[in-house]
Amino acid sequence: MSQPLSWRLRSHLRWRASVWLPGRLGSQLGRTVLAGAPGTATGQWLRAGMIPDTRRAFESLHPGDLDVLEVSGELWKDMPWASRTQLDFPDFDLCRPPQDLPGPFDLVICEQVLEHVPDPLAAVRTLRRLCKPDGHVYVSTPFLVRLHDWPGDYWRFTPDGLALLLRSQGLEPVWVRSWGNRRVAVANFDHWVPRMRWGSLRDEPHLPVVVWALARPSSGA
Repeated sequence: MSQPLSWRLRSHLRWRASVWLPGRLGSQLGRTVLAGAPGTATGQWLRAGMIPDTRRAFESLHPGDLDVLEVSGELWKDMPWASRTQLDFPDFDLCRPPQDLPGPFDLVICEQVLEHVPDPLAAVRTLRRLCKPDGHVYVSTPFLVRLHDWPGDYWRFTPDGLALLLRSQGLEPVWVRSWGNRRVAVANFDHWVPRMRWGSLRDEPHLPVVVWALARPSSGA
């Protein structure tokens, strides 16, 4: 059996074990074998390192004091923000924003969006415009992840590449982080699989599946 075929078979078997089988045998088995809820972003194995780290980062910013914008997402809607605004594509296009923008905001969240925009420079420039001079911009993107159109899938950014992109548009990274390993990369070849309780959280820095960063507007930008 060739390697690609064996990887595809493993991915399919993992999906059957983590999604299909618990669904057939009941929720008790699902709670026994799954560490994350199937069909949800928070339950995905490929986000298992990023989401807890991001939550800690947001909590350190004192969410009750923050006016927050989420761009094309609602993953963080349940945090106790002072206020929360959501702008969704196609009504709001980061690459072709209106002249008069809402805000500015204390925290701008752009999660798993930049890979889908045709012009990431324009998109990040808009994120900076939406942010207060003393605020923060949070972005996350996939790396070793299969293509997923919505409406297109154009880009992948390494940690260094994401930092370079942010700096090019007047955002200075506070930090850039990544997480992944070969097992989670292979497991998601064909399906977005939830993390099973034995799913590895080991990080192989040269094999990131996700990259995320927190940045602030550069002085004078």
